[in-house]
Amino acid sequence: MARLGKLREIVLGKPRDPLSADTRHNIALIAFFAWVGLGADGLSSSCYGPEEAYLALGPHTHLGLYLAAATVVTVFIISLAYNQVVELFPTGGGGYRVASQLVGPKAGLVSGAALIVDYVLTIAISIASGADAVFSLLPTGWHDWKVSTGVIAIALLIVLNLRGMKEAIKVLLPIFIGFVVVHTVLIFYGVYAHAGSLPVLIPATIAETKSLAQQMGWMSVAAMLLFAYSHGGGTYTGLEAVSNNVHTLAEPRVQTGKWTMFYMAVSLAFTAGGILLLYLLWDAAPAPGQTLNAVVFDSIINHFNFGSPMANHVALVVVLALEAGLLFVAANTGFLGGPAVLANMAADSWVPRQFRQLSSRLVTQNGVLLMGLAALGVLIWSRGNVALLVVLYSINVFLTFSIALWGLCIYWWGNRRGAAPWRRRLLLSALGVLVTTSILTVLIIGKFNEGGWVTLIITGAVIALCLTIRWHYDETREELRKIDALFSTRGGIEDVPSPPPLDPQKPTAVFFVGKNRGVSMHALLWVRRLFGEHFKNYIFLSAGEVDAQSYNGPGALRTLQYEIENSLRYYVNFCHAHGLAAKSECAFGTDPVAELTRLAEKTLKEFPNGVCFASKLIFARDNFFSRWLHNQTALALQQRLHLQGIQVVILPMKVG
Repeated sequence: MARLGKLREIVLGKPRDPLSADTRHNIALIAFFAWVGLGADGLSSSCYGPEEAYLALGPHTHLGLYLAAATVVTVFIISLAYNQVVELFPTGGGGYRVASQLVGPKAGLVSGAALIVDYVLTIAISIASGADAVFSLLPTGWHDWKVSTGVIAIALLIVLNLRGMKEAIKVLLPIFIGFVVVHTVLIFYGVYAHAGSLPVLIPATIAETKSLAQQMGWMSVAAMLLFAYSHGGGTYTGLEAVSNNVHTLAEPRVQTGKWTMFYMAVSLAFTAGGILLLYLLWDAAPAPGQTLNAVVFDSIINHFNFGSPMANHVALVVVLALEAGLLFVAANTGFLGGPAVLANMAADSWVPRQFRQLSSRLVTQNGVLLMGLAALGVLIWSRGNVALLVVLYSINVFLTFSIALWGLCIYWWGNRRGAAPWRRRLLLSALGVLVTTSILTVLIIGKFNEGGWVTLIITGAVIALCLTIRWHYDETREELRKIDALFSTRGGIEDVPSPPPLDPQKPTAVFFVGKNRGVSMHALLWVRRLFGEHFKNYIFLSAGEVDAQSYNGPGALRTLQYEIENSLRYYVNFCHAHGLAAKSECAFGTDPVAELTRLAEKTLKEFPNGVCFASKLIFARDNFFSRWLHNQTALALQQRLHLQGIQVVILPMKVG
């Protein structure tokens, strides 16, 4: 076990103290790091989004100029609208929190389910597209290894993210910076080299558009543009990630979030719009086994000419390697955003509460593992087909956008009398809804038979599972509420002036208690009934679990400490009021079982004649599902303490 713990520490790093004043500072992201970690998803979409939109135009590539302009405008519309989300929800939650609080819980569930699927697809599509970029440089006979390469990349990202969010970003930072610098140079040079074509590009595009409209009709031209525009929907992904992860940003959070969104919007608009312009200026055409970016960048590099064909090829290799690298960095956004959504949904009981738990590195490791394993399954199932994954991906992206922006419209209309700039913000939100719902409608209708139905089925299945989980938790919560009501003494039990003294040499009952007063009192009363006056001391131990919600605000940890201490005071005062000697101990950490084990060891050294008691809920309809939804702390404690020779008696409590 010691060797295993040492190996874990080497791979994942040393544990962090969740209550340390420096911990929050060390794990919080400044705007630049947030841009790298959260903005890579949006920026990397320029590797496949513009290409999908451009190819959807077919032979009418001159319409690409409109796509370039529309892409830039859309990026800024969505990013400015999501700045409002950052302002209104500084504790994070993004589209899920907006939908839940501004539209309704069911809308929040739909948005959350869409985001979960979306972040899984973020990982899968980024890895698949990155593999495409790498293998564009290799013989076609090697392409059978693309999926295997993607599997290895996902496994490495899982390990990196289990070490910590900031650590993963620092490792991937050089790739991100290299991509930004190289692509900025390529876009500027590519436009400069064909600057002579720019004065005639707009008039020529307008003339060709009029000619096409005479042949097909204006409605057909508009439909073609909207169809291609919607195919490039993957370009706008990642803009949601900042609002979803505001709680991970450095203070002041709102200001940091806005700067991060600004960096993302400028870099994405410049890169995606610039690449579409390059396609037009350099007459890019598809080539077997190569991405359109590889084709156009090859032309630009050969035009610049590094001195020899070999040098030009090496330069292209560097460019495509950075594209592939950034796509792998972008996959990391799924590991940041997905677990954050799961943690927020777990707080609302839509998914198992285990997704709120933090590891010793203060990482929501259950969410990281779920995102990684699900992405592996999608990558293998799709065989890394980027065209299919883009369709699956884009539908849920715009479903979430549409619900969130509609929630903002509801908010600003409802607060029109109290908020001075409400008209401008309502107009921006409404414009965003119009854009995103239009793209969503075209994607669902146009791509339903090409894989869109798969997204709808998967998202529907996630929603159905979440509804079942919520029903179970609501039913259990109602049962426990009835039990808690039996002990809801108004104001609690007052302190006893002269409580009975403790005697460490006498028999002692040690109780592991949680936040449900009724469950803990049930255990205490059963021990009194079973053992009568045998025990002379009553010790209450509790562990406050520091989870993902504990860092939502500056007072969250203090609130947790107050709740635990207040709960323990009730049990001690209850015993004192009945003439029983009692005291309590508490600890705080990410692993309640480990904290309770340490408290038990310490207590039993002081009270050697002690016996530990823990409560466990027993459901009338007990099955794998009900056991999966509860953390089984009592059983884990019993097993761990039994191995150390400490007796633990589990007292069952029937529910339902």
